[in-house]
Amino acid sequence: MPPSRESADSLPPTVLHLVQPGEGGVARVVADLVADQVGRGLRVAVACPPGTPLATAVRDRGAELHPWRAGREPGPQLLGETRDLARIVHAVAPGLVHAHSAKAGLCGRLAVRGRIPTVYQPHAWSFEAVEGTTAALARRWERYGARWAHRVVCVSEAERRTGEQAGVRAPWAVVRNGVDLTRFAAADGDEPGRTPSDDRHPTVVCVGRLCRQKGQDVLLRAWPEVVERVPGARLVLVGDGPDEQRLRAAAPASVRFAGAVADTAPWYRRADLVVLPSRWEGMALAPLEAMATGRPVVVTDVDGARESLPPGHATHCLVPPEDPAALATAVGRLLGGPEPRRTLGRQAREHVLSTFDVRRTGAAIADLYRELAPVRGTQRGEPIPQ
Repeated sequence: MPPSRESADSLPPTVLHLVQPGEGGVARVVADLVADQVGRGLRVAVACPPGTPLATAVRDRGAELHPWRAGREPGPQLLGETRDLARIVHAVAPGLVHAHSAKAGLCGRLAVRGRIPTVYQPHAWSFEAVEGTTAALARRWERYGARWAHRVVCVSEAERRTGEQAGVRAPWAVVRNGVDLTRFAAADGDEPGRTPSDDRHPTVVCVGRLCRQKGQDVLLRAWPEVVERVPGARLVLVGDGPDEQRLRAAAPASVRFAGAVADTAPWYRRADLVVLPSRWEGMALAPLEAMATGRPVVVTDVDGARESLPPGHATHCLVPPEDPAALATAVGRLLGGPEPRRTLGRQAREHVLSTFDVRRTGAAIADLYRELAPVRGTQRGEPIPQ
C-alpha cells in the first residue's frame, strides 16, 4: 500500500535531499525515500549530480531535480560546490534538509549551518575510507559538523557505535535500510532458496561499485581456492568503478565482468550464492536485496553485517574483512552442496520480509521528520552568501 497523503499533515511541506554520489546503494536508498515522500504528499526536491541514475529516478518519481555538479572527493572545488548548494537551498526554501553521504554532508552542513532542520545520514563514515592524517581530519570534521545536524541517522547500530567511538556527539537515530519486496523477489516459479544453476557450474555473484570499499580484490584473491574446492565455479562481478581495469587484470577466465546494470534483481536470481567482501559499510544494500530474492549471502564482518543476517547465519555467512582464506572457505563450503543453500536462502527471504521492508524505512524517516518539523534551527551562523 502506498503511504497516505493525509500523513503529510504534520510533516515539513518541502524536503530537500542533498546527495553525492548519484549512483550505487546511496542513490537507491534516496530514490526509495523520494518515492515514499512524494506518495505522502510532500514537495520533494533533490540536489544531485546530473546525468546519474539518481537524477533519472528523481524525475521518474515526480520530484524536483536540482543539478549539483559535485565530485566525490573534497578538494579545491569544495568552496564552489558549497556555494552552489547554498544557492539551491535558497531557491528551494525547504522546511527540512536531508544530506546523504560524506560529501553532501560536508557541503550541506557548511551551507546551512543549522538554520534549517537538518538530517545527516553518512551511509558509512568518511574516516573509515582513509588512513593516517586524512582519517584524523575526517574524524575531526565529523565531530565538529555534528553541531549542525538536528539528527544523525545511521543505518545500523554498529554504524552509530562507530561514530560514537570516533568522538561524534550527536542526536542519533537508527533507521535500517529497506528493500522493495516487489522488485526484489524470487522469479515466477522460482522457490526461494532453490539452486538456479546446475551442479557443474555453480555461480557466485558480487554486486557493487568496483572500488576498494567493496573488496572485490579480496574476492579475486580468494577465488582460485574456491575453484580448487568447487571445479567449474563461476564468478560474476556486477558494477563498474575506478578499480575495473586493475581487477580485470587480476581475474582468471572463470570471472565475468557484467558492468553497470539498471536492474540488479535478475543477477541475484541467477546466483547460487551472493558475496560482498566489503572493507567498510553502514549496512550494505546488496546483501539485503539478494536475500529478498531468496539467495544466501556471504559478507564480511563490517558495520551492519551482523544486523542484516538472519539469526544463526553468522556461522556460515560471516567472515573477517580482508581475509581471502576465510572467504574462500565460506564460499567453497556453501557452493559444495545445494541443500544448505536452499535452507539458508529460504530463511534469508523470510528474514527480509519480516524485518527489512522498505516501507518501514520510509515510515521511520517520516516519523523523524515529524519530530523535527517544529524545530526552527540553531541560528549558529548564516548560510554562505548567494
